[in-house]
Amino acid sequence: MFSFYHILGIVLAYLIGSIPTAVWVGKIFYQKDVRDFGSGNAGATNTFRVLGKKAGIPVLLFDVTKGSLAVLLAYQFSTAQPQSATFVNLQLVFGVAALLGHIFPIYVGFRGGKGIATLLGIVIAIQPAAAAWCLVVFIIVFLSTKYVSLASMLASICYPLIVNLAYQTEITSLAVFSVCIALMVLGTHTKNIRRLIQGNENRANFNFGKSKGHIQADSTEISEKPIEKQE
Repeated sequence: MFSFYHILGIVLAYLIGSIPTAVWVGKIFYQKDVRDFGSGNAGATNTFRVLGKKAGIPVLLFDVTKGSLAVLLAYQFSTAQPQSATFVNLQLVFGVAALLGHIFPIYVGFRGGKGIATLLGIVIAIQPAAAAWCLVVFIIVFLSTKYVSLASMLASICYPLIVNLAYQTEITSLAVFSVCIALMVLGTHTKNIRRLIQGNENRANFNFGKSKGHIQADSTEISEKPIEKQE
């Protein structure tokens, strides 16, 4: 049963998750709303694509951090033993609140991103070993294919397999959460799946060695000038 303090923690987690890093960085430093360009998402990937690495890196790091911070609120709002089912349940509730905040941020008209980076931060705070394996999968797939979407989807599919088969969690809520996350990521990437099947999904190549932040899509270099919004 949720107490007043638990509800307060949920609200705070949502507000943390709602911090629209990509939107604020774009508007404050570049006078652009990243949601008007590229994929239209207020996330790290689209920030890299539209504004370049100087904007993309801090957005990525902060979006991951805010997911972890929301989960860590459980240490302040719960007296349960860490790692216990009760404690993990509260962590999951706070994490989901932060994820919803990222996807539907109250500060900027409820138009956010897909939540992949924030989701990573949530998983890192709850089960860092599983997060590390998912990150390895993401990196391998991305470096092999240059598809951020494919890497994200395969990493999310691996998450329930790692949690339930490799680590054999005995916490039912965590097992269910891991499956729901995989389904959610696949659901938010339906357009990407369609483009992958059709062979016209953009490949991203983050050129960290260049003096100006760039992303390459399908071997065509895109500068830090904003690109038009794509459906």
